[in-house]
Amino acid sequence: MNIIIGARLAKKIVGTPYINRWFVFAFDLVISTVVTLGTFALSCYIFRKDVVSESVVQIGLFSAISSAIGFLLFKTYKNIIRHSSFQSIWRIAAALCIKAIFVCMALMLYAHFPALYLAVAMAIDIVFTFFILVLARLFVVLSYQYTIDNCNQAKQNILIYGANPNDIALSSVLNLNTQTDYTIVGYLRFANREDTYPIGNLPVYVLKRIADLKRIIEKKDIEGILFSRQADIWKERNRLISYCLAKNLKLFTVPPIGKWRHSIPQVRKLDISDLLGREEIQINTVQIAEDLHDKTIVVTGAAGSIGSELCRQIASFQVRQLVLFDNCETGIHNLRLELEEKFPKLKLIPMVGDVRFKERIEYMFETYHPQIVFHAAAYKHVPLMEINPNEAFMVNVVGTRNIAHIALEHGIEKFVMISTDKAVNPTNVMGASKRLAEIYVQSLNYAIKAGRVAGRTQYITTRFGNVLGSQGSVIPLFESQIAKGGPVTVTHPEITRYFMTIKEACLLVLEASNIGNGGDILVFDMGTPIKIADLAKKMILLSGYNLDSIKIEYTGLRPGEKLYEEVLSSVEHTHPTSNKKIRIADARIYTFEDLLPDYDQLENLARNCKTEAAVKKAKEIVPEFISNNSSFSKLDHKTVAA
Repeated sequence: MNIIIGARLAKKIVGTPYINRWFVFAFDLVISTVVTLGTFALSCYIFRKDVVSESVVQIGLFSAISSAIGFLLFKTYKNIIRHSSFQSIWRIAAALCIKAIFVCMALMLYAHFPALYLAVAMAIDIVFTFFILVLARLFVVLSYQYTIDNCNQAKQNILIYGANPNDIALSSVLNLNTQTDYTIVGYLRFANREDTYPIGNLPVYVLKRIADLKRIIEKKDIEGILFSRQADIWKERNRLISYCLAKNLKLFTVPPIGKWRHSIPQVRKLDISDLLGREEIQINTVQIAEDLHDKTIVVTGAAGSIGSELCRQIASFQVRQLVLFDNCETGIHNLRLELEEKFPKLKLIPMVGDVRFKERIEYMFETYHPQIVFHAAAYKHVPLMEINPNEAFMVNVVGTRNIAHIALEHGIEKFVMISTDKAVNPTNVMGASKRLAEIYVQSLNYAIKAGRVAGRTQYITTRFGNVLGSQGSVIPLFESQIAKGGPVTVTHPEITRYFMTIKEACLLVLEASNIGNGGDILVFDMGTPIKIADLAKKMILLSGYNLDSIKIEYTGLRPGEKLYEEVLSSVEHTHPTSNKKIRIADARIYTFEDLLPDYDQLENLARNCKTEAAVKKAKEIVPEFISNNSSFSKLDHKTVAA
């Protein structure tokens, strides 16, 4: 009980704001005046001099005024007591010398005190006052450090990776802040030598090999490593981070200093998105801002993962109004509340609607007159769409066709469609439906360029892979399974996927809208494909479990699923753009007029739930659509024979 009370009291003391500067000023002034009176009394005893009461008043008054002048002049009260340094001690000494000079001059002129008497008295005064004020500050420093040390006994000892000025500032803030659960006990670096040297009061451990970290962990009782920079996480993910995961050491990170709230770093555990991230995306924000300035923007599928992040990014630019279009009322409502709080000056129009219904789209365009459309509305779940192909065709193909044509009729400047890597050599209905949508808008754009279709709208397609944390992503599924104690289900031990963060994907979509010309299919650099099994293992370890406590079960490939995703088909080539993360695919060009009867027929079949006939028609339009592990595989032979 006493320990608990003591900890609470310590926390309250340490958590209290710094001692008020005017309290410090008053304390110093009282001590200085009292010591002056005491030293003059001692001097009177030494020189056997009688002092009348008037002289005592004069001495006290002159001392108080002179001390105040000295303290104000050298600002001794402005330093934070518990951070006192040699510089603050020098200021005290200088202030006391000023005080001594003024007191001597005043007493010699007004009280006619002998010079020798004054010299002895003020010398004693300076020594005693300086000693007491420094001792008081030392007491505060030691008391504070003692309290910090006792509070830190229950905290986790962690090392900071790196030792640059930002890391040093981070360690100071964390060690002085009792609201955190961590104590920084040193810094960690790797180099071609082995060494230990101090920075401030903390050691820097320089290691040649990762195995050398073991003795430091045991010696300092290290429980985790803190990374202050995303670049270091990427650099060390196959060495230090893998070692920490294997040894059950905790991994932490913090935002950049500029993003600390209330000047306090928000330490959090590393998550899988930190390990899968890449170098920061560089986009032409100036050009994007010019492109979006004072325009009405429509985002379809605004309540979805990609759509909602697109809205957040677009809202940061000075657009005239932002139309949130989705058939999910709860998602639209929540997004509106979030954006209204973050962007109170932005005009938001939440619209509940479905891209399958032309009348609702027509109403939106006639009412709000948008200039740019970001089309993110789609069904994206592969196994689910394999069971419900008609819905995939109605939303992904017919819905895209509806909004593309209405955009053309209303003279929209740009129509940016969000596609997927599953549209490349599709093996499932979902991928085929997105490829059909790509073909349609691309061929429409070429018909406009050739003058066969009247209009000025530019149709741009963006294609990328899986997005971390999106609806339907494996990440939330794995998190849920781990939270329940497992097992974590993976379809195949060799299955791989490309991943990028939602923010990264949306930034590239905005960049693509700026650099793309009509008819382009813009392919994003997805980095290196990742084994889903390795992803699951890292998520288990990051959650604090070991691979024995939570098992991984392999369930087999699902209908329409393939082991490896492609970003470009084998017959496609690419060429660069102004952004190294985006390339233009040279996809096969279709003649728009030739497509219209096929798309009309596909819509009619899907609308009337003629499932096999609809899938067969899709395979006719997209001959590279070969079903994998699906009941629709039988249609491939019929299509080829025909």
